[in-house]
Amino acid sequence: MARKRNLLLAAAVAAAWGSCAGAQSQPTLEQDAIAFGTLGAAQSVDLSPDGTKIVYVGPGPGSTTLAYVADLSVGSSKPILRTTNNADHLRSCGFVSNSRLICEYSGNFSDADAVVSYSRVVALNADGTDVQQLGNTTAQFGGGVVDWLPGDGENVLMTRGNGVEKVNTRTLKATRVDQAPGFVMTDGHGNVRLTGIAQTVTDGAFTTGKYKFNYRTPDSHEWKPLIDSYVDRDDFWPLAVDQATNSLYAEKRVDGRLTIVSIKLDGTLDEHQVAANPKVDVDELVTVGAERRIIGYGYAEAKRDVVYLDPRYKALAASLSKALPHLPLVDFLAASNDENKLLLFASSDQDPGHYYLFDSTKKTLSQVFPQRPSLDGRTMAEVRPITYKAADGTDIPAYLTLPPGKTPRGLPAVVLPHGGPSARDEWRFDYLPQFLAARGYAVIQPEYRGSDGYGKVWLNENGFKGWRTSIGDVNAAARYLASTGIADANRIAIVGWSYGGYAALQGAETEPSLYKAVVAVAPVTDLQLLKENARFFTNMREVLEQIGSGPHVVEGSPVNGASRIAAPVLLVHADRDINVDVQHSDKMDAALKHAGKEVEYYRIKGLDHQLADSSVRATLLLKIGQLLERTIGH
Repeated sequence: MARKRNLLLAAAVAAAWGSCAGAQSQPTLEQDAIAFGTLGAAQSVDLSPDGTKIVYVGPGPGSTTLAYVADLSVGSSKPILRTTNNADHLRSCGFVSNSRLICEYSGNFSDADAVVSYSRVVALNADGTDVQQLGNTTAQFGGGVVDWLPGDGENVLMTRGNGVEKVNTRTLKATRVDQAPGFVMTDGHGNVRLTGIAQTVTDGAFTTGKYKFNYRTPDSHEWKPLIDSYVDRDDFWPLAVDQATNSLYAEKRVDGRLTIVSIKLDGTLDEHQVAANPKVDVDELVTVGAERRIIGYGYAEAKRDVVYLDPRYKALAASLSKALPHLPLVDFLAASNDENKLLLFASSDQDPGHYYLFDSTKKTLSQVFPQRPSLDGRTMAEVRPITYKAADGTDIPAYLTLPPGKTPRGLPAVVLPHGGPSARDEWRFDYLPQFLAARGYAVIQPEYRGSDGYGKVWLNENGFKGWRTSIGDVNAAARYLASTGIADANRIAIVGWSYGGYAALQGAETEPSLYKAVVAVAPVTDLQLLKENARFFTNMREVLEQIGSGPHVVEGSPVNGASRIAAPVLLVHADRDINVDVQHSDKMDAALKHAGKEVEYYRIKGLDHQLADSSVRATLLLKIGQLLERTIGH
């Protein structure tokens, strides 16, 4: 396939945050912090039905967000919508027609007891005019699009209140089409085929994490039970309804691992296993277009793999691997209505990625814009899948990132556990380990027991109830680096975000001599406080079950062992964090100071758990770099 020069040079993206330092042989810490801390160009991208325009959401000045529409025929881009305060963030935009869009934004506010989130949906023209609120503006969550009704041009199906409504995005006329409370799924052609009702207790006030699902046959409005009883959402979850085969595709846990099954919605409920993997969970159903047509599935062993069920996309993926040999991770993001034009994103472990437009009629592949122009010209580090031994001999998967151009012997090193705890890292570009590698550190990302994606046994209950195993696996990663000679045993630090921050603090408490510096971003520090924070939310019962009761609640809380930490600590937390309340870092800071420990606390106003602000991210990386240089060198 032929390649063209950039179709869109992302001038608007560059203007949003200003220019960063270009390629240099030896960038300073400040230059690296800005380059790697600058947010990616887009977090949501969609293609117009005729394939001539894209809409994308990206960062603006500070923590604001903007929506841009780009005309691909002339290579121009203009902002059409922006947030005006730190609380609101545009999340996504999509085309209803070539000239009409829907955008979703969310935000948060603080009341007397907690930080509370909300979401809203607006419609607007592709030039930014005629902005209209679509959802319920008085409810916490204003509703959402469940079917884009491709080919309609003006209407969408939305959840509003206790049902589904057909809403005209220009006139705002709404027609109730279904009384379907709870989770709703259509077939992509305007027909509501599935509903899910969350199990609740205490007069409906609290959810349990379990759901009961009902479905309809194509020729009936009668609801029938898909599953007779409530089932845990971690063991079964609907993914898509395929109109062509009249089947539901769903994740289902079989022998401890997630598989993908198809279930006939014709009244027979005949079930067929579509995909399974003996090593990891099958965790992705690949769809394309506004109709969400199913074209494949994916899973991640050492690296992510996609199996295409659609012959056309299987052949296209093979062709793309030849056209983009250094960008093996390819995602089909959107398609024109006729699927002759496809928007895709291609990346690798060493390349943050590029958006491309593929035109099957012209047989051309054109770059639209790069995801991280601030890193152009820089050499990135290779990410290597490895395994190492835990204390009990278990093989722990991990990713090892080594600084480019350095001999991997006696390096300063960073252990970087992921958040979650039921999440996982993957082989891909990640700005934080790449920043650390650029500063000369070996970085290991352990997939400790408690990580998601490796089956139910590996979850080990979770990283809170089973914290001793999880933290033991994390600390074993540091010992692996030292025992192999990759790292200098006297120059190892630990850095983590969210549960990773918890693991950093708890790891430093359980083995005080192992680390020379600790960085905890938005960490859980008190398991009892985590339970108390949940009392304001409907998932309180789920959180209480996740944390449990017993000695581990006290013993597994870093705030109670602050006196055992020997290394300097950097705490980072934002005061509108809904995931982990800022009180956790407030208490940890006080405990460390009371114990006479060295601690710096970077407390951020107005942001949430993600710290989605380029200048704040740059400051965060600068502070991490300064602490590491002072304690373990670089």
